[in-house]
Amino acid sequence: MARAGRRSAVGRVPGVSGRGRRGRARRDALMPVGSLLLAALAALVGGAINSIAGGGTLVTFPILVALGIAPLTANTTNTMALWPGAFGSLWGYRRQFAGVGGWVASIGVTGILGGILGAWLLLTTGNDRFERIVPFLVLGATVLFVSNGPLVRWLRGHQPLGEVAPKPPPAFLVVQFLVGIYGGYFGAGIGILTLGVLGLFGLTDIHKMNALKVWGALSANLVAALLFAAKGAVVWPLALVMAASSLVGGYVGSRLAQRVGQEWVRRAVVAIGFGSFLWLLARAG
Repeated sequence: MARAGRRSAVGRVPGVSGRGRRGRARRDALMPVGSLLLAALAALVGGAINSIAGGGTLVTFPILVALGIAPLTANTTNTMALWPGAFGSLWGYRRQFAGVGGWVASIGVTGILGGILGAWLLLTTGNDRFERIVPFLVLGATVLFVSNGPLVRWLRGHQPLGEVAPKPPPAFLVVQFLVGIYGGYFGAGIGILTLGVLGLFGLTDIHKMNALKVWGALSANLVAALLFAAKGAVVWPLALVMAASSLVGGYVGSRLAQRVGQEWVRRAVVAIGFGSFLWLLARAG
């Protein structure tokens, strides 16, 4: 999370207080077309990246900050802008949900509950400490994903690769609830975290994992976005333009991900994961 996001009171968030709303309305009305086009392009790429491996925020969030949006408001606007892209991704991945209905239900519930709590924490508490640990959460999830095959064989000794239980164990609900909190609070790298958790609990099919990852991010980000909107913490011209672009990008990315070999998708996940770690670490410093 960016440094400006350390303000704890909702009323101090740019675009939330009464005076901020009036100023933001004037600024939005004069927003250059070039800024909207740049944000739309970033969301198109970010939606595709989120669909393939997660990490689209690494494209969209810096662009919003570069356009002059305060970091905390850039984060909330980014959440509102990118979650529609998950619908395009879900449609592209729709066949991958066969046989994992229990996982879909569990991830949906934990994502919604965790997303509500995470969004509330973002709007009401400081985040200095959380910002410092975020890079290492993403790094840990990436390392988990790199070691996915050996780790799964060690944890699930007699379960052949490719098989998956019809529903996750109770421990998965606890861990994924924490991921949902993170998704509602900040969200950069939530896809990497979800993929790492899914691998830890026995999933090995990268395409099914990607489908469940998209569903988990949508569950957490949708409720967070609704809360941010209710608090007036969203720059709507940017959010609406980016939402349309991310919807297209999400669908294109999901189709592209299923046309390339699993090894290439895994390499993309690892590259984005380590890139996320370095970027977040630099911001925290």
